[in-house]
Amino acid sequence: MFHKIIKKYENFEYDNFFENVTLENIKQIIRKSGEKNLSDLEFLSLLSPKADDLLEEMAIKSNEITKRNFGKEMHLYAPIYISNICDNECTYCGFKKSNVIKRRHLSLEEIEIEAKYISENLGIHSIILLTGESNVNSIEYIKNSIEILKKYFATVIIEIQPLDIVDYETLVEAGLDGVTVYQECYEENLYGKYHLKGKKSDYFYRLDTPERAAIADIRNVNIGALFGLENVKKEAFLAGIHGKYLMDKFLNTEFSISIPRIKEAYQNIKLENILSDREFVQILLAYRISFPTLGINISTRENGEFRDNLIPLGVTKFSAGSVTEVGGYCISKNTTPQFETSDHRSVEEIVLMLKEKDYQPVFKNWEGI
Repeated sequence: MFHKIIKKYENFEYDNFFENVTLENIKQIIRKSGEKNLSDLEFLSLLSPKADDLLEEMAIKSNEITKRNFGKEMHLYAPIYISNICDNECTYCGFKKSNVIKRRHLSLEEIEIEAKYISENLGIHSIILLTGESNVNSIEYIKNSIEILKKYFATVIIEIQPLDIVDYETLVEAGLDGVTVYQECYEENLYGKYHLKGKKSDYFYRLDTPERAAIADIRNVNIGALFGLENVKKEAFLAGIHGKYLMDKFLNTEFSISIPRIKEAYQNIKLENILSDREFVQILLAYRISFPTLGINISTRENGEFRDNLIPLGVTKFSAGSVTEVGGYCISKNTTPQFETSDHRSVEEIVLMLKEKDYQPVFKNWEGI
């Protein structure tokens, strides 16, 4: 279990470690990287304040590693929100149970209308199904939703409440391809500060979710921390070694990591730990250099110009045309979004931008694959 590894760093002196890292140490790590995953402390060295002086060198190496392992393809995806009913009380989320917002739970017929619209108008072949974390989203409901989405999309990923292995196996039989689950906050003693009620308050059950998904033979598993909750370097480090642990243990599963920053949401907490753009770039580069085959996702939480500049640095998956409210594509515009997006460009605009940068967008539905 990953908790045994994370426990080793519970009282780790990060500041002392960073103080003893030298620029030459970091340069040596950059030079040796690219063939296999780096060690935990080599990875941490790339997150150090001193590595900030070597971002250009890191960017060059990161670009080389990415082209070697992924070519110049960029996989595009879009979210589909089907329910914003939630039983959890998370202090940073617009869907939290105590928020008085317009709630909606799409019927299977409505899901099919949304799916058909996205497929015909966005041309996306990869879709992420999202819900609030609630018992109202039964396994049968999710299973039926996946079966509908598979009629329109080649790849279906879920970002819902964590499940048991047997439930994931049921969804795999229905056509499920991937699971996204963010630990949000990796520091165990601080996790309860943000997750006050509901099943999400169980730190250990959530921490083990990616393993249960991999055991159930889910093809793709995406993890990440939510930046803005706690110390960004610690959270980036713990999320990164979580990915390394999973990659080493489950060789037949494709793992990826996201770098989501908290976005403004209804009745949201005020941020205490701001992740700057420069730190964001350093984290992305450290992930790519340290873990050469780890996928890296960048969502429309980030603005268009910033996202475009990240593309050569290690990104492999890119959201496009995103709507974060339930039924928001064509059913209804009257529910509260989970958060506000920052990149409002259409899929067509993003495809054009990628082609201008000499990247091959992978986005077409079945007929265009």
